[in-house]
Order: sequence, then structure tokens, then C-alpha cells
Amino acid sequence: MKYVDTKIVFQELPNEITLAINISGCPCACAGCHSSYLSQDIGKLLTQEALEQLICQNRGITAISFMGGDANPKYINILAQYLRFNHSNLKVGWYSGRDKLPMEIDPNNFDYIKLGPYISNKGPLNNPNTNQRLYRVVREEDETAFLDITYLFYKNQYNNK
Repeated sequence: MKYVDTKIVFQELPNEITLAINISGCPCACAGCHSSYLSQDIGKLLTQEALEQLICQNRGITAISFMGGDANPKYINILAQYLRFNHSNLKVGWYSGRDKLPMEIDPNNFDYIKLGPYISNKGPLNNPNTNQRLYRVVREEDETAFLDITYLFYKNQYNNK
């Protein structure tokens, strides 16, 4: 799996300073995708060592979000598990273009998971008509649940508080 670039972002995961890692090789081919270049097989290998370097270069982050990786969810899960074990202070997110969570993903390795392809007439996460959903993974005792927090992106929500 390869990544093309990274960005420090403040809106992908609520209340987090997130290192967003843009992963190439996306198989989703969503019409109107704002990052269609990520469908190409380009970039540098995303290994555990590369993750360590990115963390060291971006002190102050509170979360890491894998932006893509739908071609190899098993490897995304391995990287998330690595982060959970070695950097328990960081929240872990995954932005997927899939409709359903792949069985290779263990939700216990994540704090946030976004599901859904981009559909232009439904808009992105900040559009109340979006088909995309952002979930906070909630762990209580022996159960894991998904709390839909997509509403946090709607502009009216921010204006009313």
C-alpha cells in the first residue's frame, strides 16, 4: 500500500488535530471525486516505519486518519492495530468509500470510521443529504457499537451552538 501525501487537518475527525494520510490505489472510482489522482498506483510505501517517521515529523497531532485504502482493508487494519498498540494516545480513523465495513476490519482498532462512496448529488459529509456516514466507535465492556456523528459536520449544527 502506498501513500501520496499527508496533511494536518482539523475537520475530518471532530475535535482532533488529525494527520490525514492520502492513500493511493483507490478502487472506488466515485464520479466527482475531489481526489481522483488517488486512484493511481503512486506514492511511497506506507509501512510501520513510515508511520513512525510521519508521527515524529508531526508532533502535536491527536489523531491519524487513513484516507482510503479500500484496495487493501486488511492492511489498513494491521496499521490501525499497530497504532493502537504503539501509540495509544492517538485516535485512529479510516475514511472508506465502501458502503459496508469489510470483514477484514476490526472496529476495536479504530475510534472513527467513515463509510460511503461520494455521490455528487448527495454531497459530502457536511451536506445533510449525504449518503456518507461518520461513526465514532464506542466500546463498552464486551460490546462495540457505531455512533453516527455525521450531524456534527452540518453547517447549521455549528451555527446553532
